[in-house]
Parts: sequence; structure tokens; C-alpha cells
Amino acid sequence: MKPFALVASVVAFSLFSIFARAADPVVPDTVAFERGIEFANHDNQHLHLDLARPKQGNGPFPAVVCIHGGGFRAGTRDGYDRLCMTLAERGYVAVTVTYRLSPAYRFPAAVQDCKASVRWLRANAAKYNIDPNRIGAMGGSAGGHLALFLGVTAGVKEFEGEANSGPSSDVQCVVSFYGPSDFTKSYGKSVDAHEVLPLFFGGNLDEKRREHIAGSPLYWVTPRSAPTLCIHGTKDTYVGHEQAEWMVDRLKASAVEAELLTLDGAGHGFKGEDAAKADAAMFAFFDRILKPAAK
Repeated sequence: MKPFALVASVVAFSLFSIFARAADPVVPDTVAFERGIEFANHDNQHLHLDLARPKQGNGPFPAVVCIHGGGFRAGTRDGYDRLCMTLAERGYVAVTVTYRLSPAYRFPAAVQDCKASVRWLRANAAKYNIDPNRIGAMGGSAGGHLALFLGVTAGVKEFEGEANSGPSSDVQCVVSFYGPSDFTKSYGKSVDAHEVLPLFFGGNLDEKRREHIAGSPLYWVTPRSAPTLCIHGTKDTYVGHEQAEWMVDRLKASAVEAELLTLDGAGHGFKGEDAAKADAAMFAFFDRILKPAAK
């Protein structure tokens, strides 16, 4: 095999290894799990979600939309299948969603797709025993950005899209794992912003400054924004910790409930004790915001 062909095959295999679907997790006995439900079809791109819900309990249950990362250009929804099942065990209906990726689809296509998934949940609330007034969103990295965007752009027409029109795309709370908040300050601070962002916006900051500003959740914060928890490591070289600080500070300045959990020494993607702390904080936040107080 020629050297170039060998390198290409190794790269292809590596990419396949990174983005290939992990082994299907075992579905707990207490959880009903459905994979591959179509929730929208933009430009003949059939978008699907996986859904986990409790088998028992009276409901209606709060719901959580889980949004995968991958630099807006890669990643798949099934990486959050296990999380959805865990949320279902805790009394939630949880979905992990597909959205259109760059460079084929630029901002705000991914935002519109995530909003369509929220509206789908409300449109199907009776079928899946969902409380339409208690829906949260979470995501990691690019997914964290999209979750943040859902929390600050309720009712902004240019981001709504046309799929599943009628129900609201509002979310009642957001959890962001190392999601960026201000793309105008990403270049030079992130190891891959110069590669990722021009694909997402159709040009770099000099060429598409307006799009970088419009695509930054920080600039859409209002007093109507959703309560938000940001979880971020201090050693993140992909999305700087300051991005979470800016978001939380802006939310608080607008009288919106906001929290920052800083994981000292953690990088981009939590492992071990850091992952356990992040998950515990997320579950506690969702429980407090989305579950009614015990009577």
C-alpha cells in the first residue's frame, strides 16, 4: 500500500472509531426505549430522536432534550442514549436528537432543528405522558451551545424554523457542559475554532462578524432567559472556562437564575470523579427546576 493510501486509511479508521456508534446500552427493566423516531424533515434530511421514558408512574413527567457535541460538524445522537435511560430511571422523558451539521448546513439550521425537537415533545405530550410546561435542555460542547441558545432565544422568529409549528420551543431550564457563549472571542483561545467556526458560519470572524455575534448565546440574554447551570473545567483547551463565566455573569445581571460549577483541572470532556460531580449537579438542577415540590 502506498504511504498516502496508508495514512488515509488510518485517518478514516480513526474517524470511524471516534464517531462510530458505541455498543447499544442495556435498557433497564423500568425504562421504555424507542430509537429512530422522526421528528422533522428539512430539505429531505430526515431527523430522528431516541426516546426513553419511565414504564411506571402516573406522570405527566418532565422532559429533557439532550443535544450531542462534535463541533457542529460531527457527532451522533446515540452518545446520549445511556444518559436518556438514566434520566428515565429518575422520572423524566428524555430524548437525544439529530440536527443538521456543517458545512452542508450553516447556522442557524442546527438551532432550528433543536427547537423543532422541543416543539415535537409538546405536540406529542399526551402520547408520551409529558408535562409540556416542564421541559429542559442539556448538551456538551457544541450541544452545550445549542442548549444555551434554546434558553435565551424563546420566540425569536429567525431561529424558530417551520417544523412542528404551533407549540412553543421554550425550555424551562438549561444545563451546559463546556458550551461556548461568545464566538467573537473564540479565535486564538480555542485549539480548533479556526477550523470549526468558518464551517458553521460560512466564513471567519472578519468575513462573518455579524453571524458570529448572532450565533453567540451571550448576546441574546434577557430577563426572560431560562435558569441555567454551566459546568466547565479550568483546563479546557477547546472552549475556555471564561466562556461559562461570561454567560453566568450576564444571566445574573439580567436577574436570571444561573450557576457555575467549576471543575478544577478538568479538560474538554469529563471523566471519572469530574464526570460524577457534573452528572450529580445536573440531576440536582433538573430535579429542583423541573419537578414540583413535594406536597
